[in-house]
Amino acid sequence: MPTAADATDLPPDALGLAGAPFHLDDDALAWVGTTLAGLSPEQKVGQLFCLIDLPATTENIDAHLAVAEPGGYMRRPAPSAEIAALNAYIQSRVRVPALIAANIESGADMIGTDLTSFGSPLQTAATGDATNAYRLGLVCGTEARAVGCTWGFAPVVDVQLNHANPMVLTRGFGSDAATVATFGAAFVRGLQEAGVAASVKHWPGDGVDDRDQHLVTAVNTLSVEEWEATFGHVYRTVIDAGAMTVMAAHIALPAWSRALRPGIADEDILPASLAPEITTELLRERLGFRGLVVTDASLMAGMQLAMPRRDLVPAAIAAGCDMFLFTQDYAEDHGFLLDGVRRGVVSEARLDEAVTRVLALKAAVGLHRAASVQDLVPDPTCAGVDRVRHLGWARGSADAAITLVKDKDPRSLPMDPARHRRVLVYSLRGPDATTAPVERFVEAMSAEGFELHVMGEWATAGPGERGFGRMGAVTGRELLESFDAVVYLLDVWPVSNQPTPRLYWSIMGANAPKFTIEVPTVVVSLGSPFHLQDMPRVKTFVNAYGRNDATVLAVVEKLLGRSPFTGRSPVDPFCGYWDAHL
Repeated sequence: MPTAADATDLPPDALGLAGAPFHLDDDALAWVGTTLAGLSPEQKVGQLFCLIDLPATTENIDAHLAVAEPGGYMRRPAPSAEIAALNAYIQSRVRVPALIAANIESGADMIGTDLTSFGSPLQTAATGDATNAYRLGLVCGTEARAVGCTWGFAPVVDVQLNHANPMVLTRGFGSDAATVATFGAAFVRGLQEAGVAASVKHWPGDGVDDRDQHLVTAVNTLSVEEWEATFGHVYRTVIDAGAMTVMAAHIALPAWSRALRPGIADEDILPASLAPEITTELLRERLGFRGLVVTDASLMAGMQLAMPRRDLVPAAIAAGCDMFLFTQDYAEDHGFLLDGVRRGVVSEARLDEAVTRVLALKAAVGLHRAASVQDLVPDPTCAGVDRVRHLGWARGSADAAITLVKDKDPRSLPMDPARHRRVLVYSLRGPDATTAPVERFVEAMSAEGFELHVMGEWATAGPGERGFGRMGAVTGRELLESFDAVVYLLDVWPVSNQPTPRLYWSIMGANAPKFTIEVPTVVVSLGSPFHLQDMPRVKTFVNAYGRNDATVLAVVEKLLGRSPFTGRSPVDPFCGYWDAHL
């Protein structure tokens, strides 16, 4: 790989790489200049692609390299040993060290499944202490960097202005822009102090539309003034905090497109990933962002609806994005971008500018200093990571965050095996949930002397599961005679292509909380904080914002009255419904 010694003259720092957010020294600047000069047009185009590791095999990597060396890879969650091994293989095969990215939003377990699950960003916001967001970033960065990850597609700094928006929920820091800005900036600092570049998302702001950009081009409908007071404030704050990259989403911002392009036709208003007025003029020129911009996943319908793919690929780079995330077919998309350069859709100057930022990002996270693969994947087993401290932070954050939203039935809390010995547990789960949280809950409550019987669709037979009653529920006399309390454990999280993160009930609502007057009923949501809209008259409702062991065990402690509820909701859990307060 090129070294600083190969450079004869430092390149002029036209992009301000010595300043924020990259802060490159002379050696790093020389490496960027030398490396850029040594790339052919085909190799430069390759550097603008961040591919995905599906399938996560060496054969797949080799097939990509046969086209052109990509600038980086995004890794999907897998055991950390597998993550580290393939990362090492990638780095052993490339001439220019590759960026390795992951969606490390709520813990390092989002890259290595056996690494630390900290808790959701919304959970940290519910603590009221931004130190927990900083620690979340630090945990994500420290453990991910150990196995070779250098780029985090996080934090989510969207503002949940619409409770019906399906994509923010627990992934963001709430509905107050000032809170989102403060906690988002703290996460950025923690992540980047650990040597992993942050990519704040989803520019220019999700949380307004109630649709999913995976399925349709979403729209941020705020006026210029409203946007400035919310998302504008958030992005200025995280840019000032040093965020190295921004992810441009497939979300249109019509008010700003019209302000910057007077007379623009409605059909010409494009998502930020393709709109130069949003990504170049607003983000770079008005907000002063000088880092790297990467598109969100290019396979989403929200991007592909705009134009044919042969036009879309170069249009994203021409609009101001520096990297293109995922491909439909790498050889084809590489050809589309190379053709766009040759046709002048992407000028040579624009190509060099984008590649320079890619290389600058690599240098900013220290890839230019690597003398061996071991330097790039430094601790494959995380043996040098203080996991005990990380887990302690996770437990502390969970304990401080759990929120008692409603407590209007004196029969319900604290739960006591003398009064509530026989407990019926309804496990209602979203499409990505496992039975692990409810199994942990059953285990912990059983150890306290409760007899728990679980109703729910299990992937495997669960502890205490009992198949009785009609239509997936226990009702009437059987409920009243068999149980002293009912607990609903809700585990529904934002999932791509699932635009309605709501509760689904058995036929005729058989398992809905219809007997709360007769039987003490406690609802605990481990995921979405907005379930009161679907069970408004429940008298005892808890939002936990997490489903890891730390959160489940903290919930048990609070239900038993051993630990006070101290969390404060970062969103309106009542969703504006008057009856949800009853």
